[in-house]
Amino acid sequence: MSGGVETLRWRAGRLELIDQRRLPAHIEFVTCATAQEAARAIRDMVVRGAPAIGCAAAFGVVLSKGGYETLAKSRPTAVNLFWALERMKKAKNLEAEARAIFDEDLAANRAMGKYGAALIPERARILTYCNTGVLATAGHGTALGVVRSARSKNVSVIACETRPYLQGARLTAWECVQEGIPVTL
Repeated sequence: MSGGVETLRWRAGRLELIDQRRLPAHIEFVTCATAQEAARAIRDMVVRGAPAIGCAAAFGVVLSKGGYETLAKSRPTAVNLFWALERMKKAKNLEAEARAIFDEDLAANRAMGKYGAALIPERARILTYCNTGVLATAGHGTALGVVRSARSKNVSVIACETRPYLQGARLTAWECVQEGIPVTL
């Protein structure tokens, strides 16, 4: 979030992921030191959201200087996972490439937020489905990032419960509360 919670962070050669299964009651991080641990975190829904999964997988490669097959099996339907792994296979400097993937996702989210906010009218009520915020990305968010960028227009959110993990109820509503964006579940 803007100066707040980080979905994932790279610290001292380790990947730290906010444990989304524990939200909203607890803010805890899971530390991954190997590609296998990063794959487990992806598989077990510690981290979720296609862009965040891609970023986590990229840093997972850095942790083990490989681990492509293990990471690929962690979420077989995640398009960003496979895109990031293919990009990492071509990288000369793994850490620099993982950081670039992260930075590019964040920049794309902010740009989407800026352009999308221009389309949102004052006092709009916006229905969201699932979670498309900071927690699903490298930061800022995709669709919820547009809402975040339009916050000055006094927007509000209606967050739908999403199954099986109640991402809308637990994550989107929580993110909106953290940002001071009015939300109805």
